[in-house]
Amino acid sequence: MKIECAIITVSDRGFSGERIDKTGKAVENILRAKGFDIKKYSIVPDDEKMIEKEIKEAVDHLNCDIVLTNGGTGLSPKDITPDVTKNLIDYEIPGISEAMRFEGYKKTVRAVLSRAVSGVRGRSIVINLPGSVKGATESLEAVVDALPHAVEKLHGSTKDCGNE
Repeated sequence: MKIECAIITVSDRGFSGERIDKTGKAVENILRAKGFDIKKYSIVPDDEKMIEKEIKEAVDHLNCDIVLTNGGTGLSPKDITPDVTKNLIDYEIPGISEAMRFEGYKKTVRAVLSRAVSGVRGRSIVINLPGSVKGATESLEAVVDALPHAVEKLHGSTKDCGNE
């Protein structure tokens, strides 16, 4: 099954060109290594309407199976990615976010401060990753192998959920 993904980097400095987006590229490398296709890659500022627009386009118009945001998951007033995501998803997949935080916590206690959300909109999975290269890659690596099965289930597979 071909899995199509969108990567949305949320960063004021990345959007303005002040910073090169290393995190989005690192996420892209992991996905490509796992055989996923990248259908959309974008950088937006920490702006509610622009984040919303990008997620909606990736899901509602491009029909991406997986949408990965990176950035804006912390505690600062500008960190709004989880709030925008919660307003757009139909329901959460808490296990994905929990696994990412659990894996991060093994390396730094600060992982518990992540407000990252994961959930389903239509037939797409939306996952918030941290903005740092290290945080995003470790979080994605913690869950990436579960994603093909999740996509199959969203597309109607009746395959057993047990370990194969």
